[in-house]
Amino acid sequence: MNSRQRRGVILLILSVLCALGAFAGVLSVINDVKSKVGPEVTAYRLKANVEPYTELSAGKFEKTEMPERWLPKTAVTDLRQIQGKIAVTTLKAGSLLQSDMIVDQPALRPGQQEVAIMVDAATGVAGKITPGSTVNVYATFEGQREGDPDQSKIIVTGAKVLDIGEITALDPDENDRSRQPTDAVPITFALSAIDAQRITYAESFAQRVRLALVAPGGDTTVPDEDRTYELAKDK
Repeated sequence: MNSRQRRGVILLILSVLCALGAFAGVLSVINDVKSKVGPEVTAYRLKANVEPYTELSAGKFEKTEMPERWLPKTAVTDLRQIQGKIAVTTLKAGSLLQSDMIVDQPALRPGQQEVAIMVDAATGVAGKITPGSTVNVYATFEGQREGDPDQSKIIVTGAKVLDIGEITALDPDENDRSRQPTDAVPITFALSAIDAQRITYAESFAQRVRLALVAPGGDTTVPDEDRTYELAKDK
């Protein structure tokens, strides 16, 4: 091998070493960026402005991904955290949702009172209703006189559930041996004075009291003509 060939081999080796060095440098930069950015996590930001004291729902937010190391410790990463919460101040569209922006919804508003009644665990709750749920309350009554039709009535609309107690076994009424023992659960509501009277009346005199879960953000109003149902009048 002459001197020119040796120089060519040396230059080739140097070129390979430089290429390896450059590749190692690129890998180092990539690893450094990854170490600084880190894995991404899910967070949520507001789709539109939310007024203070407004009840929050999942539909008001959109999912976003961002590096975990840049995410504030107070950021909300699970929308279950907003259940039963309200905005503590005006929330701006595009803002990242954080736990210090929201507070627990007050249990009672002015003019409301807590009322608890026993509801059949199977037909009234069925495991679907939780604290914070909004429900309509239905009650079925026997006809007042012989020959009068039985009726189903919507007693209360838009009742807010505050708490659900432990299931309790109830014995049938001593005067009604035909009924079997049932499991009941105490449900605590936030109600106005008149709705509290309606619901306690239903608990005392109705054959059955049932709760109908209202979808979040759904309309709970029911026209007066639709509040009482009789089978004979069903068209």
